[in-house]
Amino acid sequence: MSSNRRRADVKPATWRERRGTPERRRKRTIRRRFFFGGVVLLVAMVLTFVGVVYATTDVPQPDDIQTDQVSIVYFSNGTTEMARLGEENRTDVPLSLVPEHVRQAVLAAENRSFYSDPGFSATGIARAAWNNLTGGPIQGGSTITQQYVKNTYLSTEQTLTRKFKELILSVKIEQNYSKDQILEWYLNTIYFGRGAHGIEAAAETYFGKPVDQLTVAEGAVLAAGIASPALFDPEGHPEDAQDRWNFVLDGMVGEGWLEESARTALTYPPVRPRGPVSLNQTDGPEGLIVRQVLEELARNGIDESRIYSEGLRITTTVNAGAQREAVNAARETLSDQPPNLRTALVSISPTTGAVVAYYGGPSGTGFDYAQAYRQPGSSFKPYTLATALEQGIGVFARRDGSQPQTFPDREQPVRNSEGGECSSCTLKEAITRSLNTTFYGLALEVGPSNVAELAHRAGVGETGEDDTPTLERNGITGGAIGIGEYEVRPIDQASGFSTFANGGVHHEPFFVSRVTDRDGAVLYERAEGEPSRAVSAEVANDVTFALEDVAAAGDDELDDGREAAAKTGTAQLDDNDNKDAWMVGYVPSLVTAVWIGSDASEPIRTSEDRLIYGSGLPAEIWNTYMNAVLAGAPEAELPDEALIDGDGGDSEPPADNGDGGGGGDDEQTTSPASTSAPTSSTGGDPTTAAPTTTTEPPPATTRPTRPTRPTPTSPPPTTQPPPTTAAPGTNQTAGPGG
Repeated sequence: MSSNRRRADVKPATWRERRGTPERRRKRTIRRRFFFGGVVLLVAMVLTFVGVVYATTDVPQPDDIQTDQVSIVYFSNGTTEMARLGEENRTDVPLSLVPEHVRQAVLAAENRSFYSDPGFSATGIARAAWNNLTGGPIQGGSTITQQYVKNTYLSTEQTLTRKFKELILSVKIEQNYSKDQILEWYLNTIYFGRGAHGIEAAAETYFGKPVDQLTVAEGAVLAAGIASPALFDPEGHPEDAQDRWNFVLDGMVGEGWLEESARTALTYPPVRPRGPVSLNQTDGPEGLIVRQVLEELARNGIDESRIYSEGLRITTTVNAGAQREAVNAARETLSDQPPNLRTALVSISPTTGAVVAYYGGPSGTGFDYAQAYRQPGSSFKPYTLATALEQGIGVFARRDGSQPQTFPDREQPVRNSEGGECSSCTLKEAITRSLNTTFYGLALEVGPSNVAELAHRAGVGETGEDDTPTLERNGITGGAIGIGEYEVRPIDQASGFSTFANGGVHHEPFFVSRVTDRDGAVLYERAEGEPSRAVSAEVANDVTFALEDVAAAGDDELDDGREAAAKTGTAQLDDNDNKDAWMVGYVPSLVTAVWIGSDASEPIRTSEDRLIYGSGLPAEIWNTYMNAVLAGAPEAELPDEALIDGDGGDSEPPADNGDGGGGGDDEQTTSPASTSAPTSSTGGDPTTAAPTTTTEPPPATTRPTRPTRPTPTSPPPTTQPPPTTAAPGTNQTAGPGG
């Protein structure tokens, strides 16, 4: 017992020794205090840092949250799409347009507790922190709010810092916006694959319908692809896509959003085949229309930065049906022709200036031939006729149409194409037969610069490439303007002839009728505009009256005998080959200009190696297009009599009227879009004989009742005219065929 007592007595002593002296106890206390103090300080620092970051992190405002939107270009009906323009294929829609079953499918796929969670996943953040410390990969598990923040405001870097920023922004967004608003933003920004950003773009891309028409099965397909659009693409990975689709539907059943019986009845829906991902769907002919639209909007204060970011809705003047017919006419006519041939077609409503159809070539990213400067040949003669009419020279005034003829401002004599001539032709007959000698002399008689000035008033542009003046060379306009040797564009010809079709009143051509923002607010609307009186109604009447027999004289009369005014034109190379061929014509409601040529002023021939004249392939395109567009439309009659009765001068041009005489306009055009330089006519042996002056009185100004038409003295040939004889190194404008 005594020994036990002794052992018991020892333990307390040993224990006291182990506890140490008061000094040792004090040190231990200090260490504990330092440890706990350090922990508290660390926590305080972290909390302070979090607080500072939280306080200094701005809550994104709705305007900041809106991302770049796709702008849509429409045809004239305002509903048929022509193109989409923007950095991403995305169109925002309000949450109210997204069916509830589509929303539920997305929640089942990505965040089933979305409406109850705080906007972040603590386990996801903890996993990210652990993997960042251990060198493991940062994994997913983000909530819908976190995904939205990451996709909209943060980079895609997989770091703890980014995850921390994601947490802060997610919390603040959850505090400042409703769950519905967050879900709406998420659905409008998440990527669904195939270039589609947002639920509306995805619905159109995968199913060809707006989001509000999606079924439960279709909504589940889109939701299934969010996690990995490439892996779950129905075309590239059909089995994986269907497995994920089943996962989504099972989740909807589990959450009580879908009845089991309805789930069982669902089958995987058909999905549209994958197409090329093109945000700017303007590779076809309509791309050239879009180019004109962008330029027109820029002139009206709406630049491309807005178009490519603000989701504008742009309604053009181009009629979808007319555009289709224009493209078809061009393609079908040239489908079996030599590959070097190029064509352009511009169709305008003369009463408004609205461009109804526009074909500048097959590629929307290529050269626009509707804007190319080419010699119009005889299709420019109506402006010379109009100038004469303004000076009191009526369409039944007679002038010398014999050939060859020499003129004071030209070294080489002028000849008529195909050898046609008449010693005393009315101007109406001369323009129908397209006599070059008549109109070269007439241009000198009325003043070449006056012809240019009238053409500008009618709608031919005053400046061309590099802002150089058109319809002149070195500041001088010569008699060559009378036979179309100064270059113009197809759109110029359509615009100019529109003035004649509209009774002398000119409207500038335009492509855009209306622009709204994505909410429907009108940003731009084409005003009615101030039309300009370019020529008198009497002049326009008589030009139209004179042009009525051109189409009828050939094989270009419209279906059912519909009346039309038209003029062909052909420009030649120095070796008798043709290089530009035109057909420009109209009815009161529609004006259309067609050009055929090549890239480098090469000879243009058919697949049968025949020369192409304006009355050939261009007239075929014009006729095909006009018949298709006008089918079923009521016919409007053209003038049946001339209103200007007079002959303001004799048939012999002055030796030098001080307006272009001696201009030396004999240089040859050598490039497809060179400056507006006139070129020389060709001929055989020069003649020194002065043109014959005719004094024969003009016939009555009233035209015979239809269907009888005035009969030309020498009717145009019914076959393709042979090439004219040309002197080397010169250039001639063709006649009747053109």
